[in-house]
Amino acid sequence: MDADLTFAMHCGYFDKGVCRSCTRMGEPYGAQLDAKLTHARDLLAAWPDAKWLPQMASRPKAFRNKAKMVVGGAADAPTLGILDTTQHGVDLTGCGILTPGLSSAFDPIKSFISLARIAPYDIPTRRGELKHVLLTESADGELMLRFVLRSTEALSRMQKHLPNLLTALPQLAVVTANLLPEHKAVLEGEEEIWLSGSETLAMRLGTTTLHLRPASFFQTNTEIAKGLYLQARDWIDQAGAKTILDLYCGVGGFALHVAAPGRRIHGIELSAPAVESARLSASEAGLIDVTFSVGDATALVAADVPDTIIVNPPRRGLGDQLCQTLQTSGAKTIIYSSCNAVTLAKDLAAMPAYTPAVVRLFDMFPQTDHYEVMVLLTRRDHA
Repeated sequence: MDADLTFAMHCGYFDKGVCRSCTRMGEPYGAQLDAKLTHARDLLAAWPDAKWLPQMASRPKAFRNKAKMVVGGAADAPTLGILDTTQHGVDLTGCGILTPGLSSAFDPIKSFISLARIAPYDIPTRRGELKHVLLTESADGELMLRFVLRSTEALSRMQKHLPNLLTALPQLAVVTANLLPEHKAVLEGEEEIWLSGSETLAMRLGTTTLHLRPASFFQTNTEIAKGLYLQARDWIDQAGAKTILDLYCGVGGFALHVAAPGRRIHGIELSAPAVESARLSASEAGLIDVTFSVGDATALVAADVPDTIIVNPPRRGLGDQLCQTLQTSGAKTIIYSSCNAVTLAKDLAAMPAYTPAVVRLFDMFPQTDHYEVMVLLTRRDHA
């Protein structure tokens, strides 16, 4: 993707000190990329022979496909955004890093909140119902909308007025209510109530379609996520892998993209709904040699060693136990996709049997210090 490296984004919320989440706001985009690349290279300096591919740049604005908005204000004048230091709502619906499809949905959602008289939850008094609005946009512009509620008190009114919202936002493919009765600092609860649309949001990436359920994880930058998957496929093809194990597979993004005739792939993921989604995608695509199971990647036991292992752990990294398992696995190739280069470097040091051959940085999060980095590791006795 071509990006204007001289472009410097400006944000009124940031300039006024209302929201400081985008810590590099106002910096030229090229300078941001340079700083991230320097950070990653410094952390991985222990492997000087690794080849660094050109980084994959993002659109520096309007790239984020997901909005996690705290609801504040009152039912007749709700705010969607964050909370200030007094725990009251600050509206951020003009946020410039969100896709236009998300931004255009906020006013109809606010109108629906007012029409259905859903009282925003007030943290200081612990009164009210609506805690968060969670909105995700697919690559085709369809939306998944989730209302995080304290109870079912507002459900009948929401169902009564839902046709108005669907008329205002015909692109709504999934609408649910999530119940979070506890007063605690988490985003969502365990119970999901379907209100309208399909069970999943179809995320079409080229010829591959992923299915996202309400609690499913998907990368916040659709184009960069696609770039990650295609890079992994390229490395898999170059390695000539026939058997692949995909750990922390989520909804199957890597597994489904690297699928090919004569290649067996198995994904492991702790989230049962994510595994269900991955199986649905594989079934729709007719991929009988791509399978998934619910399991804890950190409890993996080295057995039936595949040609290649893909790992995409959370920010905490792989941990000592899984690093030791991979170290003794005998797999010829490991592809490590990381959102935290600090834990990546620690994990690589714990697997000396493998050497980083190729590294590439993907700018998943413009305007911040965060980025994704993916490493192709080859086993020393197979290099």
